[in-house]
Amino acid sequence: MINISNISYSYDTNQKKPIKALDEINLQFREGEFIALMGHNSSGKTTLARTLNGLIQPQSGEVSIDELSTTNPQDIIPIRRKVGMVFQNPDNQIITTSVEREVAFGLENLGVKTEMMHQVVTAILERFNLTKYRKHPPHLLSGGEKQRLALASVLAMNPKYLVLDEPTSMLDPQGRHDLLNLLAEIKADNAEKKTTDQITIIFITQFPEEALYADRLIVMEKGKVVFDETPEIVFQNIAQLKKIGLEAPVEYEILPLLVEKGFGVEVLDKFR
Repeated sequence: MINISNISYSYDTNQKKPIKALDEINLQFREGEFIALMGHNSSGKTTLARTLNGLIQPQSGEVSIDELSTTNPQDIIPIRRKVGMVFQNPDNQIITTSVEREVAFGLENLGVKTEMMHQVVTAILERFNLTKYRKHPPHLLSGGEKQRLALASVLAMNPKYLVLDEPTSMLDPQGRHDLLNLLAEIKADNAEKKTTDQITIIFITQFPEEALYADRLIVMEKGKVVFDETPEIVFQNIAQLKKIGLEAPVEYEILPLLVEKGFGVEVLDKFR
């Protein structure tokens, strides 16, 4: 379990007052959950994500990962083995000269034996439809293929928690579709596994329709949590979302108009 206890963090700026990115946040992320995290720019969502593996240390409060604390230097390496991160721009985390070496890189660092490493690389490339690019330099891949490679490389290390920071924001519609399908597969795999083998997904997105894939939606504004419910419940609060610069999926925008015209609330079932 990830336990976030009363954490705060501010950025120093040239202004008179520091900008508070996190303001006494308290959250728990349980095994196997698929959590979407939304908020407009500067709401604190990326800062929160980066506290989960110690990239950012909160200035007060504590983040613990399975009882390991990000404030303890001795815990950072085991925490980063548990918490895999995929960034918005895959070029920021792809570092090797071929697709297969990129997937193998993390496994080598974990000390995986050569024979097992070859098996894992082959399996993960096949799963992510990257086998035909095995010997290719990563910079020759498309944006969607690079993002699949970044995700494949992280998942090859078998993390317990997967943090994705707006991974679809730089992709075309087909790339977004492919990546979301992969996340849906992970979610389906979770349903078939025992709790101890499940992957917890924390998915930061700017697209409300993508948040519908999640079991739980957390909305942030000015460093605070303003919603923490199922996406279906959150998106019924259209007026409150608009006040903080967010939109609901189009079906939730249309629903009140249909009800007003007398179609009845049962039309919601058509959208599920």
